[in-house]
Amino acid sequence: MPVSVIARARLQRRPDMALRIGFLLSHPIQYFTPIFRALAKECDLTVFYAHRQTAEQQARAGFGVAFDWDVDLLSGYHSRFLTNVARAPSTDRFFGCDTPEITAEIAGGGFDGFVVPGWALLSYWQAVRACRRARVPVFVRGDSQLVGRRGRAVRLAKGLAFRRVLRQFDGYLYVGQRNLAYLQHYGASTDRLFFSPHCVDNDSFRAAADVARRQVGIGNPDRPRRLLFVGKLIERKHPFDLLKAASQVSVPGGQVEVAFAGSGDLQDALTAAAADVGIQAHFHGFANQSELPAIYAAADVIVLPSDARETWGLVINEAMACGVPAVVSDAVGCGPDLVEPGLTGVVFPLGDVAALARGINSVLAFDRNRTRRALAERMETYSPTRAAQGIAGAAIALKSRSS
Repeated sequence: MPVSVIARARLQRRPDMALRIGFLLSHPIQYFTPIFRALAKECDLTVFYAHRQTAEQQARAGFGVAFDWDVDLLSGYHSRFLTNVARAPSTDRFFGCDTPEITAEIAGGGFDGFVVPGWALLSYWQAVRACRRARVPVFVRGDSQLVGRRGRAVRLAKGLAFRRVLRQFDGYLYVGQRNLAYLQHYGASTDRLFFSPHCVDNDSFRAAADVARRQVGIGNPDRPRRLLFVGKLIERKHPFDLLKAASQVSVPGGQVEVAFAGSGDLQDALTAAAADVGIQAHFHGFANQSELPAIYAAADVIVLPSDARETWGLVINEAMACGVPAVVSDAVGCGPDLVEPGLTGVVFPLGDVAALARGINSVLAFDRNRTRRALAERMETYSPTRAAQGIAGAAIALKSRSS
């Protein structure tokens, strides 16, 4: 990197901030922006992006339609895009993000800590190596969880490989209980584990949902009770299980309906399946960020029946921020953190449609006001502020140990 660029980066340091943190992300992601804005209040933050995602690439990533996010993802914190020299730039292939200039950025950045969200891209390893050379503590913040039963040979191979991978990091930012168990399983030291919870912009979702409820008069006791699914309409999320369970749900004096917010290859089959079981189904299609609060506000419960590849399920955070309880499978990563049985939701065994129906019945009988108070309390922990404090606290802890 030219000396003039390094000098300019140093001049951008906030004089009132003693702590400087860098963060490398593949591309702007709606879930990270609230954390970056909160973290910018805790330290002198610079976020680097490895790739400019196009609307068409969003479609290829599984959303099913070409789009750009309709909320501002770049204001409120300092960021810059690196030059991606990959032959076929993308965020879903290891070699799709190749940003050698991150080496000079880290060497000249004066960082007290640097964060990457995983190890699935070449750019992340370029940053890790640069941090090693510059003696900058490097942290990983992902959401992997231990999944399923594997053969002994596979378990041994993964154990050796992942332990070697984790040793490349100085600290570990875990987002929830299952991610913590994953890191501990592969040898992360307890004194280098720091809680930085998965979260969304709770305040924005809550405020927009409140407005939607007032505008359309949501809460009419005579309306059908609405079960909501939010996500890509793909097999691993098990949307058909929701339809099957809905046909078994019994609401005294009323009916249930199902709403799907998301696009995917299964929509036509889901439409036919809803007709077969006699359930009224609404298909919103892909819903951008500004549309989601009203969709959540119209729901009585959100259901996420996914398998273990749903390593967290941030749509549950969004729904809970809007005051909506959840029913999730026991494979979904956020279950132990966000779902308190009998209060904020229910957890059911993956693939057990009868148990899913019972869980929905149970949640529909919750005291709404009590549940909303409990959800608000839970979201205070799983918030951008707490996530940012975890990152800053981790950098401070390792900085103090090395001084």
